[in-house]
Amino acid sequence: MLSDVTTPQDLDDRFRETLAALPAAERRRDPADPVTDDAPLTGAQVLDLFDAQVTSRQLDLAGRWLRSFGEGFYTIGSAGHEGNAAVAAALRPTDPALLHYRSGAFYCLRAAQVAADSTLATDSEPPAVPGRTADPDQDADRTRTAGSERSADSESTVDGAATRDPEPTSDPQVSESEPAGTEPTSATGAANGFAAYADAARDVLRGMVASSLEPIAGGRHKVFGRADLAIVPTTSTIASHLPRAVGMGLAVERLRRLDSAGRRTGAGVRVGSGAGATHAPWPPDAIVVCSFGDASVNHASATAAFNTAGWYDHAGLRIPVLFVCEDNGLGISVRSPEGWVETTLRAKPGIRYFTADGADPVRTYEVAAEAAAWVRRNRRPAVLHLRTVRLMGHAGADAESAYRSPAELAEDLDRDPVAATARLLVGAGVATGEELLARYDETGWQVRRLAEEVLGEPKLASAADVVSALAPRRPVRVARAVADAAARASGPGAGARAEAFGGKPPELAGPMTLAQSINAALADGMLDHPQMALFGEDVAAKGGVYGVTKGLRDRFGVARVFDTLLDETSVLGLGLGAGLAGMLPVPEIQYLAYLHNAEDQLRGEAATMRFFSQGAFRNPMVVRVAGLAYQEGFGGHFHNDNSVAVLRDVPGLVVAVPARPDDAAPMLRTCLASAAVDGSVCVFLEPIALYHTRDLYTEGDGEWLAGYPEPGGWVAGHVPIGRARVYRVGSADDLTIITFGNGVRMSLRAAAVLAEEGVGTRVVDLRWLAPLPVADIIRESSATGRVLVVDETRRSGGVGEGVIAALVDAGYVGAARRVAGVDSFVPLGPAARHVLVSAEAITDGARTLLAR
Repeated sequence: MLSDVTTPQDLDDRFRETLAALPAAERRRDPADPVTDDAPLTGAQVLDLFDAQVTSRQLDLAGRWLRSFGEGFYTIGSAGHEGNAAVAAALRPTDPALLHYRSGAFYCLRAAQVAADSTLATDSEPPAVPGRTADPDQDADRTRTAGSERSADSESTVDGAATRDPEPTSDPQVSESEPAGTEPTSATGAANGFAAYADAARDVLRGMVASSLEPIAGGRHKVFGRADLAIVPTTSTIASHLPRAVGMGLAVERLRRLDSAGRRTGAGVRVGSGAGATHAPWPPDAIVVCSFGDASVNHASATAAFNTAGWYDHAGLRIPVLFVCEDNGLGISVRSPEGWVETTLRAKPGIRYFTADGADPVRTYEVAAEAAAWVRRNRRPAVLHLRTVRLMGHAGADAESAYRSPAELAEDLDRDPVAATARLLVGAGVATGEELLARYDETGWQVRRLAEEVLGEPKLASAADVVSALAPRRPVRVARAVADAAARASGPGAGARAEAFGGKPPELAGPMTLAQSINAALADGMLDHPQMALFGEDVAAKGGVYGVTKGLRDRFGVARVFDTLLDETSVLGLGLGAGLAGMLPVPEIQYLAYLHNAEDQLRGEAATMRFFSQGAFRNPMVVRVAGLAYQEGFGGHFHNDNSVAVLRDVPGLVVAVPARPDDAAPMLRTCLASAAVDGSVCVFLEPIALYHTRDLYTEGDGEWLAGYPEPGGWVAGHVPIGRARVYRVGSADDLTIITFGNGVRMSLRAAAVLAEEGVGTRVVDLRWLAPLPVADIIRESSATGRVLVVDETRRSGGVGEGVIAALVDAGYVGAARRVAGVDSFVPLGPAARHVLVSAEAITDGARTLLAR
């Protein structure tokens, strides 16, 4: 029967043979009784696990069937990992989960939990829910932990590893009366069988066939996610969602500890008031769970997440995250060395280690419940190492015979978790093999019926349909949010604002530099957005390498302005999770060059959240990045990086580059408002060389300084996303210079020289690199018919390419020329002048263009 590849037919045949060979128990057991004498699960609960596992298995078989005639587009399945249904049962349905792609059984069980929860709201005597305690105020000392009772500060042994638990938290919202464990009962009464999982099965099948009716991604990808299930969609195959999970844990704990400005409500935690208010989407005592495969423990993003969680735990900051490593021993064809995963996970400082065999549903539930209870009670991170197998290969095209022997495949089949659950039920007398086979066949028939139904459902029909959920822009609402902020700052919030600025608001401080304007705008943002947090390397105590965040920690406290560890992946991950949890994060990346270490957190995680959830989830964030070149006396390619192509390539990402102080504040307000209103992910790229620049033409002229507007002027000075600024020098009829950042100052200097030669120039400051202000580009270029694009980034892949392409697409027929940086890294010292744009090069380029 077993071939050199475990086919769907092999798996189905083997399962049937196993059930047929199971001897009936001597006596029947009441499903309401424990499945074994000392088990924490009843027979009915284990039947629920079995039904969830079987549904997941039949979905995998259906996926291969759909693919066999070209109607299924995703065959990575969950076969062999169905033990994660017991993990779902050990959690609460309101615990947010980020699931990897072998989580079918978890998803099905969670859907049944939530369905039963909805029944709870209408039935007078509802059934209890797997993963939920019947009495939420029962004594924590009743924890069920593998048959033993442990207090929070007792010596405990987890899989042979002796550890000492910390003192229980003194936080009144996680008191000693809170349950430390869970005592689930049946969500379906073991009578409805597949009916409890039908919606989940339809969800998964719709994802497989790319149906536009699929409830989370709408046909854009096959993911596990649904807002009402508290399952956050993730497309990660390499654990890039783990840094986000750590950020979610940090935010959940911070929001839980809010003072009277954000005390508990029935729906969660109310954060602040006014336009900046939001609700935390999960209960205050929630924990975050995230799953991933064993091969992913080696990835940098996983290492970053573990390190960050442990680092904060060591520092005393609580992060309630349960990592679940599902270990089948393979990363496609590459084996995890024997013992490597356990050794690696055990060695993570600050992270409690638990382990279980996914083929043992009772023990998996016991250990998962213990792990979840420990995280919930202590608000600290833990990892559950769940040993699994992989059946039917990595995906439909995977030929296992190239790297696995028939003996290995047979050994994995012997550890089939669905068969293991069947053996438990039959051996306990809860059901017979024939009865379980009937449930299996009924589920298979129902799944096939649903698969045939979803085949006829519509697909995404146009590019507009595809991008509709990517990054909505509502400029009128954003403008209104800015106006409302101004009204609050000058009205009911005026007193708090005056106090925050020490009695001297920034509009009375006189002309400001770019850095000072950003600092003042950040302070105003913190005042208006009570859920806003500012963090990054050196931003708190030091006030930033360039002093941009100086004094903000003292004004707003260490809970809202704090230093992070030195890891850009983790900085962005904290922001992603915090935004998802209801905060408005403003992380700082110290230098643009350092962003490249972590850019997938923006591309693969941040920008895709709305896209793959149709807006059901969002991660608003404004990432401040110090960048670009032209620093005097401090250089090299790490501190003078002019590479922004990767940012402009991310769909939906907003990229802002303020050049002048009087643009910086309104642009930052726009980014904050857009993040709050539309859930936008914005990169606020700050030109380092202009931070403290004061002069434009001559030393001491002060023309690069600007006053900070009072709140009454914020509306008039509002800068919408994608709108440029135009400077007119002389007649402004002869030449258009399109530029941004440092190029604005250099171009204005060049325009002054040209004006002395009788040339009138329009200098267009793009201000926004994504989306480009195309309408402004076309209008100002057509006005003169001569365009000089001044691009301080590189000639290849630089911003100038996008500007020229916009002109061509619009049918521009005038003359055009580029002055751009050389395709080189920026060297140290005076050598940088050879590869960077200069005011002289701009002047020469203009003259050449005018001579045509």
